[in-house]
Amino acid sequence: MAGTDHMQRAVAIALEKMHDNEGGPFGAVVVRNGEIIAEGWNRVTSTNDPTAHAEIVAIRAACTGLGTFDLSDCEMFASCEPCPMCLGAIYWARFRRLYYANTRHEAAQIGFDDEFIYKEVCLDPPARNIPTLQLKTSDSDKPFAEWVKKPDKNAY
Repeated sequence: MAGTDHMQRAVAIALEKMHDNEGGPFGAVVVRNGEIIAEGWNRVTSTNDPTAHAEIVAIRAACTGLGTFDLSDCEMFASCEPCPMCLGAIYWARFRRLYYANTRHEAAQIGFDDEFIYKEVCLDPPARNIPTLQLKTSDSDKPFAEWVKKPDKNAY
């Protein structure tokens, strides 16, 4: 399957699942060695999960199927430029390459405008729209201190 075929599959999933009222018009596929190993579509409204974006759903399926959190030998094909949350997940999963069809500006034209979040991420926590305050406790440093010393940690 060529790259355009993978993208066409992402678009087809977006259309199919949108018509099935499973969520918004977004689809994604994860490809490894030229083969689709996972698919995802927007399930926000059908699962009442604001994190159930197509890319996140596809990443979860790929990681479960492969038994790893490292997708560095994979590529993501998304029907739209990923939002900040999905982009972060794509980086955390270490994808080799990301392809997208529609831009975030085109998504904004149909009511999916993430520009506000893109701008919020760059702000210092106290300047964000949602009040973001640090609140330390007497033992809040303990998990970090123990992680540093943990001999059997699986670093990521």
